[in-house]
Amino acid sequence: MKFNTKTIHGGQEHEEATGAVMPPIFQTSTYAQSSPGVNKGYAYSRAANPTRTALEKAFAALENGTHGFAFSSGLASIDCVLRTLKPGDEVIAGDDIYGGSYRLFTRLFQKNGLKFQFVDMDDASNVTNAISESTKLIWIETPTNPLMKIADIEEITKAVKNKRADILVAVDNTFATPYLQRPLDLGVDIVMHSATKYLGGHSDLVMGALMVKDAQLAEELHFIQFAAGAIAGPMDSFLALRGVKTLHLRMQRHCENGKAVAEYLVNHPKVGEVFYPGLESHPSYEIAKKQMDDFGGMVSFRLKDESKQAALTFLENTKIFTLAESLGGVESLVSHPVTMTHASIPEAERLKIGITDSLIRLSVGVEDIDDLLVDLEQALNR
Repeated sequence: MKFNTKTIHGGQEHEEATGAVMPPIFQTSTYAQSSPGVNKGYAYSRAANPTRTALEKAFAALENGTHGFAFSSGLASIDCVLRTLKPGDEVIAGDDIYGGSYRLFTRLFQKNGLKFQFVDMDDASNVTNAISESTKLIWIETPTNPLMKIADIEEITKAVKNKRADILVAVDNTFATPYLQRPLDLGVDIVMHSATKYLGGHSDLVMGALMVKDAQLAEELHFIQFAAGAIAGPMDSFLALRGVKTLHLRMQRHCENGKAVAEYLVNHPKVGEVFYPGLESHPSYEIAKKQMDDFGGMVSFRLKDESKQAALTFLENTKIFTLAESLGGVESLVSHPVTMTHASIPEAERLKIGITDSLIRLSVGVEDIDDLLVDLEQALNR
């Protein structure tokens, strides 16, 4: 089954009792048992719910995995992965990651005994050189948020596994989506998504996802999800499943519009630097072209006027691009990483990797490209 068909039919069956084409919203907490411990596969909705099961099967199919899990948020899904570790274990992560991931790592799990190293994943040797006896997890985000850096998933995974086969490799695939890259096929152990973003696609839910191929790892993740309870509810599961069915259509337009916006910004006299992996000038363009089928709808750029006020003036004057947190919806959004998505990262750490006051992040939606370019032009002219 090819990907476009898989978004609609992957892992799906018509509902058994009525033949409903879309899985019903099973808004129930518990299920009748014919005898203690004897049920029809469902006992309590924290463990499993038919609507969530349908979504989780779709999630697994999208990433060519065997097991999928739907969580109450993207951070809840990352939390689940980190709970597979114990005090003293080490995580090696990229130096440019979502601010919420950094906050979870450093302000919650670090005080509980996990160790974290943040390295530039542009070069696989930076990862392998950082590996120690206590390293248990490699956390890759590619493209990164917000600097759109690209890590070579296959090269890093092979290098890590050659050094220590017991180290788990996980990829945050939120920006790319499985429409553009499928990390499980490149050898990683776990794929994570903030399904709030492109998988849901309509800015109407908050959800996280994990996809894996290994049955033993899946069993461990399911136990943690069940025991800790950070599950996706049936209504959100229904909405996410509906969103998944148009993923391929939306992503095609996101990619078209994203490339057009990036090319427009490159040639604008008030724009300094543009971060988009689909530009041949991007330092990791060849890697992106190798592992991605297209380049997505996320674009970051820096104004030539590097003052914070210049950025704020631009941000306050867009009309179609909405100033808001999040990304990946059908509508275009604009954000200021320093004061919004990455405010929890200490200033010194932000500046070290290039998250400056003049950096602006765009989530390019599926509107008419001419309207988007006119909006950017008028805001830049302010």
